[in-house]
Amino acid sequence: MRIGTWTLPHPVCVAPMAGVTDRPYRRLCKALGAAYAVSEMAASNPALWDSVKTSRRLDHQGEPDPIAVQIAGADPDMLAEAAVHNIRKGARIIDINMGCPVKKVCHVASGSALLRDEPLVARILNRVVAACEPLGVPVTLKTRTGWDRDSRNAVRIARLAEDCGIAALTLHGRTRCDLYTGEAEYETLRAVRQEIHIPLIANGDITTPEKARWVLDYTGADAIMIGRAAQGRPWIFREMAHYLAHGTHLPPPTYGELSRHLLGHLEDHYTFYGEHTGVRSARKHIGWYLADLPGADALLADIMTVEDTAGQSARLRRWLEDRPADAPVVPFSTTLH
Repeated sequence: MRIGTWTLPHPVCVAPMAGVTDRPYRRLCKALGAAYAVSEMAASNPALWDSVKTSRRLDHQGEPDPIAVQIAGADPDMLAEAAVHNIRKGARIIDINMGCPVKKVCHVASGSALLRDEPLVARILNRVVAACEPLGVPVTLKTRTGWDRDSRNAVRIARLAEDCGIAALTLHGRTRCDLYTGEAEYETLRAVRQEIHIPLIANGDITTPEKARWVLDYTGADAIMIGRAAQGRPWIFREMAHYLAHGTHLPPPTYGELSRHLLGHLEDHYTFYGEHTGVRSARKHIGWYLADLPGADALLADIMTVEDTAGQSARLRRWLEDRPADAPVVPFSTTLH
């Protein structure tokens, strides 16, 4: 699959997730087999570019190409300016968010709220593509199937995106009003695939290698994007890529591998966020890594009260050292967190 001049080595990608897909997490996922990763949603408002939160989201130091930055907003000129700003900071692909369902985004007519205004969608796409094209940077779009089940417009939006010069479309198989409930609408993705020629990336409820194979076959999508199923399981990308290529399963990671990946992730996380924010924001990642493991309940209860990074990592290291390094880490539930 190609996005502009970039060719992905296989079809398994990381979905952008606010508060999750920061630079340390993206680097880890790419190291563990993700073909492509999109940043957390970055604000298009120039007044926010120097804020700590946005500055972190625009930090790509040490991240392998292609660096893809997702921008959000509702003003075409502001989004175009944000795209150029991010290209100057290293972005090689610009992704436009029209899929975020959270209230604080939709209340400012951004994210998936834009799906209710197709003329505005066209203005945004045309303006951003026009700004990026002279710089040789492709623009992609991530969206949903519609605002609600009575107003699904994914096919029209997809055609519009192709007509405006969008290089690839990622479609989450739910409406905005569905949030993350119910089952993904793969039939809608299939209908979209039949109407457009640009690459289509399927997103939503893809939790196992077998499900990845089925979704690609059923929808005709060119790639899949994994979100919640990768939380605490960053090796899911190599597992899915291997299964799609060979039809066989890789062995589960060992406790030695878990220790190396988890502690390495935390070290990068602490460095990126600093002591105060690092120890607190790491708790969710630790919870995802250990939630399904036998004997982890007491450790997790303890970890959530630790107030310093050294103490947090030391407790984890001791717990992991008590497990045989070559023992497989099982079972891993596919339940979404």
